[in-house]
Amino acid sequence: MKNELDIFSNSTAILLLVVMFILLIVIGLLGNVLYGLAQVKYRREKKENDANKAGLLGIVLLLAAGTLNAQDAAAPAASTGIAGMSYTTFFFMLFVLTLELIIVLAMLLQIRLMLRVEKAADAPDVVPVKKESAIRQWWSKANAFKPVEKEADIMLDHNYDGIRELDNRLPPWWLYGFYATIIFSVIYLWRAEVTHAAPNGVEEYQASVEKAKKEVAAYLAAKGESVDENTVEMLADAADLAAGKANFVTSCAACHLATGAGSVGPNLTDEYWLHGGDIKSVFKTIRYGINAMPAWQNTYSNKQIAQLASYVETLKGTNPPNAKAPEGQLYKPAEQTEKPAEQAEK
Repeated sequence: MKNELDIFSNSTAILLLVVMFILLIVIGLLGNVLYGLAQVKYRREKKENDANKAGLLGIVLLLAAGTLNAQDAAAPAASTGIAGMSYTTFFFMLFVLTLELIIVLAMLLQIRLMLRVEKAADAPDVVPVKKESAIRQWWSKANAFKPVEKEADIMLDHNYDGIRELDNRLPPWWLYGFYATIIFSVIYLWRAEVTHAAPNGVEEYQASVEKAKKEVAAYLAAKGESVDENTVEMLADAADLAAGKANFVTSCAACHLATGAGSVGPNLTDEYWLHGGDIKSVFKTIRYGINAMPAWQNTYSNKQIAQLASYVETLKGTNPPNAKAPEGQLYKPAEQTEKPAEQAEK
């Protein structure tokens, strides 16, 4: 009976065996590299009294498994089925090749990992820096200064009583803000002083003052406070005169009596006045006070003082009983002084 298990007469089987043998050589070389790296790691860990010695036993087992599998690959199969080989032989050899490739890849990854570990071990000790958030990184850049350990690089040859001078740059946020002010000043000068497309500082101030005056006048007008000693006029409305009379009885009757005949204060019903008898003079006297007379501007509003002055004007010529003797100078309204002159001309 012909020996169907002789795989050495099959070209496909020989090719697979050659590939398996090459992979075994690669595995052996990689194992040697891993063994050397493991020895270096072992010596380093032994020197540093580190108890972690894992990895060496696994590498040896992987090499042994690859060698055993490679030896088993030469075992003959019971029957032929693919490329002159039995199904069992072909798939077994294919499994061994796949296993060898996986071992090669695993060993390469292990070598890469161990090289990285050795590189990190040879590097100087560096404290790991925690990754900062984007906002924190932006804030650090905006306030960038030379760290304390690098101040020697920017130290100047100036020393004032032990105080060292550093040539440290201003933080970026300050520089950028300064550059922004320069750009703004150029634009402002061009618009305000060259083209006059916008008001300058003086014009803005004047405009704000005028605006404030208008706002104050409007506010006072809404409250009825726009009247003063220069603009006051005689009020003839009954409600205004009644309000003036009520305030006169409350605040003025003690000195001038309720009828205006005068007591401590002068007589308000005759034609003689100490400080002027026209509506403007009476308003001014009531508002600011004079001599022993108090200033009523802190008690009454300008409108109330106008009502009070108008009521005082209505007391002229009422001739109450027991009136006080006249005081001051004779006051004649302008209408009365102009009429005799007109009659003389006629």
